[in-house]
Amino acid sequence: MSEREDLHDIRRAVQALCADFPGEYWREKDRERAYPGDFVDALTRAGFLAALIPEEFGGSGLKLDAAAVIMEEIQASGCNGASAHAQMYIMNTLLRYGSAGQKAQYLPGIASGELRLQAFGVSEPTSGTDTLSLRTVAVRDGDSYVVNGQKIWTSRVEHSDLMLLLARTTPRDQVKSKTEGLSIFLVDLREVQGKGLTIKLIRTMMNHSTTEVFFDDMRIPASSLIGEEGKGFRYILSGMNAERILIAAECVGDAKWFIQKATVYAKDRSVFSRPIGQNQGVQFPIARCYAQMRAAELMVHHAARVYDEGGNPGEEANMAKLLASEASWAAADMCVQTHGGFGFAEEYDVERKFREARLYTVAPISTNLILSYLAEHVLGLPRSY
Repeated sequence: MSEREDLHDIRRAVQALCADFPGEYWREKDRERAYPGDFVDALTRAGFLAALIPEEFGGSGLKLDAAAVIMEEIQASGCNGASAHAQMYIMNTLLRYGSAGQKAQYLPGIASGELRLQAFGVSEPTSGTDTLSLRTVAVRDGDSYVVNGQKIWTSRVEHSDLMLLLARTTPRDQVKSKTEGLSIFLVDLREVQGKGLTIKLIRTMMNHSTTEVFFDDMRIPASSLIGEEGKGFRYILSGMNAERILIAAECVGDAKWFIQKATVYAKDRSVFSRPIGQNQGVQFPIARCYAQMRAAELMVHHAARVYDEGGNPGEEANMAKLLASEASWAAADMCVQTHGGFGFAEEYDVERKFREARLYTVAPISTNLILSYLAEHVLGLPRSY
């Protein structure tokens, strides 16, 4: 598959940057459950995290296909883009629905690295991916909104200056459609820390910097509202498509890393006086994972193209996420199996990447919900939930 020269140049530039953050760096961060701030700073200085921000605000003005290449290469280089990927897909909501004043206020600082937009408050303990049932409320009080409720799996909030927050502004029983009454806010975390905002760290099987966030009469200015009150769910749907495409690109990058790692090891590792890669029992799983990865890669590129052309890539984004997450997980499992006992040794980086890859068949949307979407909205089968 040929690729535009500009995207090829982006790949090479990301690879060069990631070379400064080898496996030892990520093993240390993983061991200490530490946020890779210097890696994120390096991405910011290089302009990669401002890829989607228009040039007039200090960004690169690139399209989603370029952002997908950036995230894919980060993963393919053995790094972890989860430390920074939210800034890419959250950006969509601000770019598409933010006011001219909001863009002028925040985008230049985000582009320069003065501000980090890394936190997205959507999921809640009682509703999960049933977004329309969320309970966090924002009530208008003069020139402010008062927020009460809680969010879970709000990653990187401790390392972000800004958070995109979805809250209910009109009770569910007072709206004509269940998709109405939700609003999006851009919260300046620097202004609310210790003033109605409480953050609780959640330790997980991988180093993901995720938290639970509590809002207790947290007061934010009315100017925090993005777009029109009550239309927030519609706004985030577009952003969710971008999120799924970018996450899918990361999964493709992970699959490439696992396949390359397994291939090199299978060539070098000799047992019974022959390289293990000479055995079809070792060859075939690697080859199968390569085929899965390539199919997913094509779907990701197609989805990004539909998005960039202004279409509604709901079908394509969901299929890209489904195929890529399953391809990366299959490649992760294959890579561990190829390495045998060494696949569990920290120094090979396989076990770390294995743990990280497991996330994406569950989040940011589970495989079953994608299948439900395809069944109902693409194939026309009866709604199952």
